[in-house]
This record gives sequence, C-alpha cells and structure tokens, in this order.
Amino acid sequence: MASPIRHYLQFSDFTADEYAWLFERAAVIKKKFKAYEKYHPLADRTLAMIFEKASTRTRVSFEAGMYQLGGSVVHLTTDGSQLGRAEPIEDSAKVISRMVDLVMIRTFGQDKIERFAEHSRVPVINGLTNEFHPCQILADIFTYIEHRGSIRGKVVAWVGDGNNMANTWLQAAELLGFTVHVSTPSGYEVDQDVAGIRSSDSYKVFKDPMDACRGADLVTTDVWTSMGYEAENEARKKAFADWCVDTEMMKVAKPDALFMHCLPAHRGEEVEADVIDGPQSVVWDEAENRMHAQKALMEFLLLGRVS
Repeated sequence: MASPIRHYLQFSDFTADEYAWLFERAAVIKKKFKAYEKYHPLADRTLAMIFEKASTRTRVSFEAGMYQLGGSVVHLTTDGSQLGRAEPIEDSAKVISRMVDLVMIRTFGQDKIERFAEHSRVPVINGLTNEFHPCQILADIFTYIEHRGSIRGKVVAWVGDGNNMANTWLQAAELLGFTVHVSTPSGYEVDQDVAGIRSSDSYKVFKDPMDACRGADLVTTDVWTSMGYEAENEARKKAFADWCVDTEMMKVAKPDALFMHCLPAHRGEEVEADVIDGPQSVVWDEAENRMHAQKALMEFLLLGRVS
C-alpha cells in the first residue's frame, strides 16, 4: 500500500524528529555539492514551480536544486498559463499533478495552496504565502545549526512586522523548543491564531525592540512592506521607524549572536548597513542554504528517509 502524500504547507506539517533528519540530510547534500560530487536521486522526476508572486531566491534555489538532484523543472507564472485566468485552482491541481512529481507554489493566500494540495496527486511545497514561509525558516535554522549548533533552548529576536516570517518562527519555536522575542510596531502584531500555534509559551512580546534583542542568540528581521502590501508603504515607513536593527541592538544581544535576513534587504530601513554587512551577519550563507535545505526537503517528500 502506497504511503499517503506528504505536503509542506507550513512549518508545523513536520515533527521535530523529521526536522532533525532534514537538517542532517541538508548537511550531507551540501557537502556533496561543495565537493562537486554528482548526486542524482531525483533523476527523471519533474518539479513544477508556480509563481503568483515574483521571486529571485525561491526560483533560483528550487530550480538549481532540482537540476542538481538530477531532476527537471517546469516554470509557470500566472501571466503565462491558465492560472491567472478563470480556471478553478482545483482543476489546475488535478491536471498539473498528473504530469509532474512535485509542485512548489509561491502565492498570496494560504487558502489557495491548501486548495491546490487537496486536489493534488503529488506533494506540494509552500514557496511563500501571505501567512507562512516555511522553506525560509527551514534554511534559517539549518544556517544557525551550521554556525552555532542546536537551536533548542536559544532565543531568537524578531524585530519588525508580524508577517509570514514571524508566524513561521513561532511555529518553529513551539516545535523545536526555543523562544522567540517578538517586537513589532503597534498595529502590526503577530496574531497567534493566524500563526497557528497552541500557546504563547514559546514567545514573548516586547514593545521596545532593544528589549527583544537583549540576550538573544539570533537577531532577525524582514522588509517593512511585504509583497502585496505596497499601498501601505509610506504608512509603514513611519510606523516602523524605530524598528531598524542597528549596531546598538546587536550590542545588547549575546556577544556571539548572529544576524539573519531573508532578503531582499533595504539598508537604512529595516537594517543598518553596518549590521547586514558586518561580522555577525550570515545572510549570504542563509541565502545559499535555501537551496541545500530545499534539496533535502524535496528528497524527503519524494523518497522518504534515504540512507
């Protein structure tokens, strides 16, 4: 009997044990990549990438990653397919999933990707929605482990918008046993119900971003205006003025604290140039690790635990 299809639509879809496996596999796969060792477990497999939101890192990391695993890629946008027209998403899912082995979707509402997954015959991966960005946090935690070891018991400071990244950090903290210090401007708080977490035990809220960073092992942020919210840009710039991660915030974090940003970054807005380009920043490792973590994810969804 075939095992049920697994999707990766939000961070809470996997267990802590499965994440431990994924981080181990990501390290193995990255090592092979660095040694120019050919590794083609997904030969003859095809990934369909569906973009309703534009992307640089998501497209390159998934596309290059799938080719490196020996597979092939079909790239779809709403402009160049029926997805942007009147075809119901359920019909698109039924058709596309008969022709490929794996689907990655980057879209607006989480409900869209859930409806697609419900009617898909193959695993579906969330490449970003308004509510969640699980592949990014997968890469971020893998990056933390590479530099500092286990994230269990550590403190992650989230400074900025209570957005899809913040929601996903909260899910990860609840699952993997660390704490998130959240500081957002008034009106941009994280909604625990939207974040989909059971309790507030794994996060603390701070009005002052400096207090959120105090004693943190990792300080992280995102742009003030996420894709799809451009109309709010000016209002957000005013509201977020005190939420720029600067050298003072990094000084009150632990001496060996790391800085992360999912990119693209606006130096002088959500982060000072001295921080993102400074010695504590691991943003370039973090960006590269999207590819390695997602390769481990695709391998796991299609082949399970390989040895």
